[in-house]
Amino acid sequence: MHREYRDGAPVPSATGPRCCSFAIRSDRAFIRLDKPREAAMSDDKLIDAAIAVRSNAYAPYSRFLVGAALHDADGRLFVGCNTENAAYPEGICAEGGAISAMVAAGGRRIADLVICGGGDRACAPCGGCRQKIREFGAPDLRIRMVGPEGDVLLVRTLADLLPDAFGPEDLDAA
Repeated sequence: MHREYRDGAPVPSATGPRCCSFAIRSDRAFIRLDKPREAAMSDDKLIDAAIAVRSNAYAPYSRFLVGAALHDADGRLFVGCNTENAAYPEGICAEGGAISAMVAAGGRRIADLVICGGGDRACAPCGGCRQKIREFGAPDLRIRMVGPEGDVLLVRTLADLLPDAFGPEDLDAA
């Protein structure tokens, strides 16, 4: 599957059954990431994807740009960026966008997650995103928060960020 992002919208096209390819386009960057599904994704490519998609964020109100990149249990890459709305509660966080893209493609498990914010402070997921990540991620999921130049600022597990989390298995116990 091939995804090209133009003006923040994905444009699908086929590249072959054994390859995932993603092109991320913005005013400042055009990065194409190709890899066989069986190959492990390098940390650098995941970080690069989060940095690149961050520049596509729509944040006219806060001017706080965030990008997220994840790969699922099958090694496929998904990205998302924050998208603000004049009706503030209706905005979408970068993590939620990446998770929605994964689910739309049939993915159900997050294997690795990178979040890229601005400045020199780690951009940790908000409470709502932590719960969304928990729906598709194991407690030991590694979450890396990086700066706009790719510097790893903070690494936490999901259990660190959301201790005593409520998850799908809790509904089975009811």
